[in-house]
Amino acid sequence: MCDMGVAPSILTVTPGPPHVASAPVPGIQLATVTDVLPLTNIPTFGMCNSPTNPAVIAATAAKAGAFTPAPCVPATADPWTPPQAAAVCGDPVFDEMATCQCAWAGTIAVVNPGQTTVATVP
Repeated sequence: MCDMGVAPSILTVTPGPPHVASAPVPGIQLATVTDVLPLTNIPTFGMCNSPTNPAVIAATAAKAGAFTPAPCVPATADPWTPPQAAAVCGDPVFDEMATCQCAWAGTIAVVNPGQTTVATVP
């Protein structure tokens, strides 16, 4: 979830090797700190409420200064932090405590990791 967005979203982990665990649940996908591509890994959060987002600024100006949210298009580039010690092919994995920053001042966080079994990195 992004603290500037209005709706939750689902992180899309890069499919296939090397993002696949070997144990205890073979085949489970593992997110790495590089899973930050806008709309590929990190989908939209509905509408954006960030006053620093150019689309929000334009929408607000068009409404004579009345604050107006705009469609969310995540602007992420930096890796998820903090990374964990485990890595998949050199890319550190991250857990539900990690966050990712959007260029429009949003902080993206994992609300529900959707995984109840701890995976072992191959």
